[in-house]
Amino acid sequence: MSSTTGTRWRTVRAAATALAAAALLAGCGTAGGGGGNGGGGGAGPQAVVPDGWGTLRTPTVSVAYPKGPDGYREEAAKDGPTAVRERSGHKESVISIRMNFTNADSVEEAAIGAEAGIQLGSTLQGTRDIDLAGTGAAKRIDFEFTATGAPGGPPKGTRVAGLILTGLDSKGQSFAVRVDTVKAARSGSELAAVIKSVEVR
Repeated sequence: MSSTTGTRWRTVRAAATALAAAALLAGCGTAGGGGGNGGGGGAGPQAVVPDGWGTLRTPTVSVAYPKGPDGYREEAAKDGPTAVRERSGHKESVISIRMNFTNADSVEEAAIGAEAGIQLGSTLQGTRDIDLAGTGAAKRIDFEFTATGAPGGPPKGTRVAGLILTGLDSKGQSFAVRVDTVKAARSGSELAAVIKSVEVR
């Protein structure tokens, strides 16, 4: 094995380990999600945060979430900012930010690392370019998986739709904004608003 190949596999394994350490919807998934090097630089559209929404923040990446009785609540997580929505005692949706989850020199490498963190058995629906506020170079990864029925998560067999927005911030660190939602409860308009609220610095 060449040193280049070895380095790539170490990068992918590190990403999978880092993202797998942060369970999102308990029992049904693990965190993971145009190229060019670097991020930030003021490119991309302007972030829009709807009135009344809360915001998850890291020094260089933020994402907003709906608050209120039917919305999300922030939850302590050692791996990064996390917001959870529950229904009938089960997690219905989770939004999270994971920083520096893989050593990546490009948006493409960040996407490879994010995909490596998606649980086995998931259905990868596609990866495409996306413009996020603060960076014109990011990737969107869409996938689905099936809940295992573990305590706290959706009932066994429930289909969950996952989304990862990934790339590099202005410091060259990888980031992954992930949204997992029970498929039957997913709102396209709400998801679009969450994506528009993401800002990379």
